[in-house]
Amino acid sequence: MSSDKLPHCDLLIRGGTVIDGTKAPRFQADVGIARGHIVAIGDLAGHSADEVVDAAGRIVAPGFIDSHTHDDQAVLSQPAMPFKVSQGVTTVVTGNCGISAAPLRDGMDLPMPLNLIDAPAQGRFTTFAAYLDALRATPSSVNVAAMVGHSTLRGVTMSELDRQASQAEISEMRAHVEEAMSAGAIGMSTGTFYATATQATTEEIIEVGRPLSARGALYVTHMRDESDRIMEAMEESFAIGRALGVPVVLSHHKAMHTPNFGKTRVTLPFIEETMKHQCVSLDCYPYTAGSTMIRTDRGMLDNRVLIASSEPHPECAGRDLADIAREWGLSKEEAARRLQPGSAIYFMMDEDDVQRVLAFDETMIGSDGIPLGDKPHPRLWGTFPRVLGHYSRDVGLFPLETAVWKMTGLTARNFGLHGRGTLKVGQHADIVVFDAATVRDAASYETPTRVAEGIDAVIVNGTITWQHGVHSGARSGQVITRRDKVAA
Repeated sequence: MSSDKLPHCDLLIRGGTVIDGTKAPRFQADVGIARGHIVAIGDLAGHSADEVVDAAGRIVAPGFIDSHTHDDQAVLSQPAMPFKVSQGVTTVVTGNCGISAAPLRDGMDLPMPLNLIDAPAQGRFTTFAAYLDALRATPSSVNVAAMVGHSTLRGVTMSELDRQASQAEISEMRAHVEEAMSAGAIGMSTGTFYATATQATTEEIIEVGRPLSARGALYVTHMRDESDRIMEAMEESFAIGRALGVPVVLSHHKAMHTPNFGKTRVTLPFIEETMKHQCVSLDCYPYTAGSTMIRTDRGMLDNRVLIASSEPHPECAGRDLADIAREWGLSKEEAARRLQPGSAIYFMMDEDDVQRVLAFDETMIGSDGIPLGDKPHPRLWGTFPRVLGHYSRDVGLFPLETAVWKMTGLTARNFGLHGRGTLKVGQHADIVVFDAATVRDAASYETPTRVAEGIDAVIVNGTITWQHGVHSGARSGQVITRRDKVAA
């Protein structure tokens, strides 16, 4: 391509090796960016630009898309989002596990896990449109694609959550979903694993989710069970998707607790077979420990438990529950109750299962990080470099092209994030430049907020946001809304 035919570039990424997010083989190319979009890919030698990023010896890839986050309030209260941009993430999907920042009422007492998302920096959002408007008015450093949470709808509609919803309450929740869809929500999530929604029937979820159908919006679920009854939970999830005629996303797929280790040998073939008949996808995080609210039920305390945060005892963050219980002269159950409300890290998965799910061809990558406190799960800061460095490069679980696809093109396709996830002319310029030889997660359970290594530059909508280990201060993230089936 001759330089005289090229449009003026605001930014030129020169001399890198492009992995374009499609699983295609890597190739050498420069990338030209103007007005927030990619305008040229190829040999752009001799072409000038306002700003140049030297990517010699580096990989140039689409910005990573975090398919499963709880950043709903953090994008407003922590808008620089250093824990995401520092690892190459340019887009976050929020509203997972049935928990969303809207709709809520001022003065609502939020039960766990609805209060796991960061406290609002301003008043609560009574409509989904108001939430998205706030994101547009005060952009963060990352793009946001938001879902409405079913447990949040139950909380704003029902006086007690330990029962089935009445028809009137279902109608009210459905109206909230309609409003969220009209505002641009990409789907609805459920968290029937949690007490806030365990009493919700399959029929309730279907009826509340009716507005998803006409728009082809997503149904995303933290299922009722990821241990002994995981097969039944998957069957329910797929049945809801069929009833609504919408795509289903299984969140953070895993097999929890020692008696279920190895069960992914059964769950993954079931998912693969179901994919032949309906639209199904899944994500996972690359760790053997999960993190959620401090719980005392369903075998959650059988293995190691690390306290991440505790409102009544903040001094216990970063300590093992067993040590705290011993110090207090209590059982682990009693100590956990004394530490509530708060969050904890649970070591409850088998490494072979984690690798099996990661290696499954259609698995997306989602951090499931909770951006609260000084001792979060290290996945908040390290998920994507861990996949690139540990699992792709060191373990050899899949080629780098596949690793990038799992966190870019695949996720954009499954969530309908048009114009994102791949490097081609016309796409939004969300780009990460990294060193394939050195990229790795530095965050650990002991030091969970250490910045990842090997991420050279992160560009969000054409603006350099992270470079050489420093945040530029840019907040050029956009709100990504659903594109209706009829308009696609």
